[in-house]
Amino acid sequence: MPHPALAAAGRAGLAVIGGYTLVALAVSGLAALLARAGLAPSDAVVSAAMLGFPAYLGVLLWGLACPRLARLAGVLGLGCLAFALLGWLGAKA
Repeated sequence: MPHPALAAAGRAGLAVIGGYTLVALAVSGLAALLARAGLAPSDAVVSAAMLGFPAYLGVLLWGLACPRLARLAGVLGLGCLAFALLGWLGAKA
């Protein structure tokens, strides 16, 4: 069993880096989908980016409160996969 301070540092690092990656993929995928739906590309990017700030805060707070590191890594990993697929499908014309 790792030292509690080491476990907390790992959880914080995973929440910050994994959460940022998750939200960045979500924002890029949403911007691509909004642009494909007919919104001007500049408006799509700004709208998606504005939604990214509270989304990152929520993911970060959840990541720091998540009791198990394995669950945190799994949810962030699967979420990144899903949003990468969403971005790929949204960017495909």
